[in-house]
Amino acid sequence: MLLGDQEQYLSYNGEVLIFHLSKAKHVEGAADKTMNLCVRRMAFNRDTKLFVQKSSGVFSMCASHLKIEIICCNCTTDSRTGIVLPCILVKKRKRNNVLKYLLLLLHSSNQFEQSFHFKLDYELKEDIRLFTGPSVLWRHANKLFYISSNTRTVLSAPVQLSSVVWTGEIEGEGTVVLGTRTACLTQSEHEDEFSTSDRAIWGSEFFGYAIESQKMITGTCFMPHAYSRVVSSAYVCKDERVRKQLRVSLVAVTHKNQLIWFQDGLPKGVCELPYEKPCSVKTAVTSNNDFLFIVSFASGNISVVQRRDSLQVASKWQKVKSVLVDDFIGSGSEQLLLLFKDDTDTDVLSTFKITDLGAVNYASDVNYKHDVPAAERLQENGLLTVQALETRLQAGFTSIRELQQHLGLKKKVILESCKALIDLVEERTHIPPNAKEVKHRREYRQLLNSAETFEGLVSLWDDVENPPHSLSKETSLASKVPERIIEKLWQRVVGDSLVVGVKVTESFHLLLSDVSLSLVMDQDFSLISPIIKCRNKIIKLNKAFSALSVSSCQIEPPPKKMKLDSHNKTDLKKEFPKKHSRFQLDGEKTVIAVTSLSPLLAFHRVCCTVLLHVKKQKRRNDSLRETKKITVICGKILLSLEDLSSGKYSVKVLRDNSYCTGSVEDILAVLAVSLRFSFQIVSSDYTLTPLNSWLLGEMECTPFKECHDKIFCHKAGDVYGTVFNWTLKNPFKGILTIFCRNLTVLFQCLHSLIRVLPPSCDVKLLRSGSKGALTEQLVLALEKEMLTVRSSFSSKESKAGNSLSWGNEPGKEISDAPVASLLDSEEGVQQFRKKLQNEREECVLSMNQTMNGPLYRQIALKIAEAQLSSDIIVWRLS
Repeated sequence: MLLGDQEQYLSYNGEVLIFHLSKAKHVEGAADKTMNLCVRRMAFNRDTKLFVQKSSGVFSMCASHLKIEIICCNCTTDSRTGIVLPCILVKKRKRNNVLKYLLLLLHSSNQFEQSFHFKLDYELKEDIRLFTGPSVLWRHANKLFYISSNTRTVLSAPVQLSSVVWTGEIEGEGTVVLGTRTACLTQSEHEDEFSTSDRAIWGSEFFGYAIESQKMITGTCFMPHAYSRVVSSAYVCKDERVRKQLRVSLVAVTHKNQLIWFQDGLPKGVCELPYEKPCSVKTAVTSNNDFLFIVSFASGNISVVQRRDSLQVASKWQKVKSVLVDDFIGSGSEQLLLLFKDDTDTDVLSTFKITDLGAVNYASDVNYKHDVPAAERLQENGLLTVQALETRLQAGFTSIRELQQHLGLKKKVILESCKALIDLVEERTHIPPNAKEVKHRREYRQLLNSAETFEGLVSLWDDVENPPHSLSKETSLASKVPERIIEKLWQRVVGDSLVVGVKVTESFHLLLSDVSLSLVMDQDFSLISPIIKCRNKIIKLNKAFSALSVSSCQIEPPPKKMKLDSHNKTDLKKEFPKKHSRFQLDGEKTVIAVTSLSPLLAFHRVCCTVLLHVKKQKRRNDSLRETKKITVICGKILLSLEDLSSGKYSVKVLRDNSYCTGSVEDILAVLAVSLRFSFQIVSSDYTLTPLNSWLLGEMECTPFKECHDKIFCHKAGDVYGTVFNWTLKNPFKGILTIFCRNLTVLFQCLHSLIRVLPPSCDVKLLRSGSKGALTEQLVLALEKEMLTVRSSFSSKESKAGNSLSWGNEPGKEISDAPVASLLDSEEGVQQFRKKLQNEREECVLSMNQTMNGPLYRQIALKIAEAQLSSDIIVWRLS
């Protein structure tokens, strides 16, 4: 190959790379044995409509210029970084007819890097390909050879082939070589009869060979074996795996001057090509989403086939030196760059054409300076477009301004409401906003009333001076606490969570749904709400330090068709606090609030007021109770970065001999931030003795000194800090409760547990509580439902019965003596008959009494609450 023919062209990120060899400048007194591999980066300038040089680079090699050649170049992926880089294969002829091949990588700084080199005693001529690695593949003597930057050794594939038609990446297979070979009918392959007879008739077949896995792929998923003798080159457009089956869409050019489109191994379209001897095919996707097939011919001609309803030749060119596909003009889609042969001009990019067979069409022989009318039309269209965009932008700014004003008013309402709430619980007089803010509130209410999307909302403020009755009632309840409730306030930091606990006195009776905690920041922030979002839990620890139960949010059953809204959450234990003492929280009760720690630390130092919201029940009669809400200020907590760094509020759980030390607050904090899962373990053939050994041995657990039935895991790794509770019902049945940080830790614990359990064990996740406890709760719930219905209607009947009067005077009974005297005469009988008729009419009227709306809603709400409780327990039992 002559020196003048050593130019190679490559497109890379919208640029044109020109590689060529040049002789180094001669230095006097030095031997002329240096050759330079030069590269020029050329970019298209849309103003001048010409290619300009951006940068250049040089790689020097010691050899005579007649002994160095550029074999090929391509863009491949560097396996070290995953970055696609230009790659150049260079040949150096050495003594004794030994050929040395160098593979070079070009970086963005125009620095060349030698990836690897290899030596051969023959010359590479057939089917040379560069692919991911970088790697080099070629065919010699009907054998396939390849070398990569990882192996750096020439390897031979165990296949015989007559040609390579395509090399590229296939999903799930890596780099795959698609080629043809003589049919191998004796090998054991699971193929249908048609494929076998097809190979036998034509004597050749297609095959795929995966380089990395070194396995064969059936060639019929690409195209039928009947085309193996005529296909010269192919290109895989799309490949995917559907239900573990490879589906491929590709195009191929044949020696019969045809381009054929195959889908899943079957021909779907064919197009006659305008020139002879097609040698390669590549694809391009234009701005109109047109899929173009660019076919190169041995004569230097180019033909473009377009695929729409069918395959059709869209354009063709002659005397093309090279064709490249890339986004040269920076439009976001691909174009074709055609470099034409021109013997009169030495500049390689002096004669070119950029086109996508659509709106993009640049040519080197067009003078764009004299195309004034087109430029004027373009400028006019651009002006109209800018004006339309400015109008839309102005409308968008107006909408954003209105939304900002709306959000500002809503923010003022929420912040003022929070201030009023804080003043209420701290028994301070709330100062309302000034007249200007009242005006804003009126405007905001008008906005709410006029907007369709806020229909049904009510204002949070009123302009009247007298507060509502309910507000004054809440104030009186909040200020008058009948007894001492709070025993202790504490806080802990566990991971990224802040745990605040309030210990309630044992004499104070409360239920799970009657209490909650709120955290309110004392700092006056104008942009954020002072109410801290947190989740509540109630933990009860009885005096004997036995079972420790954590209440958590239960999963709701599927919604019913009709469901009344209840403002008061029901509990099965409200109606039976004395009769069923086993369901009462009669031990030490701690209300806990858990919130995220990192948002609070953004303020460096935070002071929060802790509020306890309690619902007190007062017995009104034997069957009905009156609920009153009170709010208690528990105290304040302080938190700062200094406290966190010093570990002031950290959980201190240490191993001391056979026990795990830690205060009750530390135990409660760990359980509060953990997820609770209960599993019922039943073994029919073996006892569950290995489970104790697993907890104390493999999991390295020790019981808490303050709570013996809870054991703490000290095993290193993710499972550290997990708490277990193992309750053995009998030697073959028990319940294991796991308190863990997340589901990953839970799966690790279960994976370790299954390995030590007997194979016949049955492990079942319990939704909440045991089946016996749920059954007893269901009985209580049904009893409560029955009592609610009976008491509701019996109260109505008693009212009706009290309204009846016997005789003219209410409450006066008719004795037997007056009745006997009345029956002695005819007038007395008539009088007695008249009184009896009056009583009958009064009785009928009492039975037909109507019920007012509020009383009916109250009765219906109580009945719905009772039915909802029983339905939830039935769902949990199912």
